[in-house]
Amino acid sequence: MIKNTPFTQKHMALGAKMAPFAGYNMPISYSGINDEHATVRNNAGVFDVSHMGEFILKGENALELIQRVTSNDASKLTDGKAQYSCLPNEEGGIVDDLIVYCIEENKVYMLVVNASNIEKDWNWISARNTNNVEMHNISDKTCLLAIQGPNATKLLQPLTGLDIMNLKYYTFVKGAFAGVENVIISATGYTGAGGIEIYFEDKDDDALKIWDAIAGLGIKPIGLGARDTLRLEMGYCLYGNDINDTTSPLEAGLGWITKFTKPFTAKAILEKQKTEGIHRKLVGFEMLERGIPRHDYIIKDAAGNIIGKVTSGTQAPSLNKAIGLGYIDLKHAALDSEIFIDIRNNPVKAKVVKFPFA
Repeated sequence: MIKNTPFTQKHMALGAKMAPFAGYNMPISYSGINDEHATVRNNAGVFDVSHMGEFILKGENALELIQRVTSNDASKLTDGKAQYSCLPNEEGGIVDDLIVYCIEENKVYMLVVNASNIEKDWNWISARNTNNVEMHNISDKTCLLAIQGPNATKLLQPLTGLDIMNLKYYTFVKGAFAGVENVIISATGYTGAGGIEIYFEDKDDDALKIWDAIAGLGIKPIGLGARDTLRLEMGYCLYGNDINDTTSPLEAGLGWITKFTKPFTAKAILEKQKTEGIHRKLVGFEMLERGIPRHDYIIKDAAGNIIGKVTSGTQAPSLNKAIGLGYIDLKHAALDSEIFIDIRNNPVKAKVVKFPFA
């Protein structure tokens, strides 16, 4: 059965185009993807991302468990800091990418995971919880709104006594927001446009109170369609497209969150990859000829040999050109390499470029 978020009725009343996503009835667009994309890049917009998963890990062994199951070094986290990381599987692939929030150093952490992987991640971590870490899956009772854009914090500052305008990237604060207590306000955005995310429990109509306060500032709602074009312009990975159980963090360009200074799942496999070198790499590319790359389109070289596959692609609204991400053989991965995207059996020219694209 498809789930709703506390904001579903609001989305429908606003005329959003709705569609199932990760088991939830979610807004894809309101006024149109290009318009919503421009709103976030130039001003501010609010996303309902309450479908995301949140786990609380508590106790004296919480950090030890997180260290064993994630690739990044969570021991570096102090209260109010967050960290991007991933859960490697036994073969060196990626169970999921996630954000680790340090609520209380060495004692309480919140893990924010992808909506489609909530059960998978919970089972994966639970199976490795050998030291009685207290675990709580708070996904169903936690609301999450992402207010993104260069003007977001300036517009939202009157709703809280916390200093959100000077919130550093990958940090968070906790306090009152729009009259609601115990709200976590973080700066871990997925759009590259600045802004904040707010986590809070849905009780006593708090969800609608916060939504209405944000809407009252003239901040427009944005759907998941523009969220995808915004993250793609930044070259941010989307689980299920650009990373999955068969892609390693090193192949995905996530070596920076893979810390070999501590033990973690598949450390030996990934160390071997680092030493011996990888054979394929996730690259960004832009189309040089007309055509839009899509997930799973084949990538070829000039001679027509298959050298890779597209993982994500779109017509980038900010750039007025088609862009994409894809895994290709390492010898074709150098910047400015000419590649061809097979679009309806027609090789369309593209070139490897650096990301972020925007």
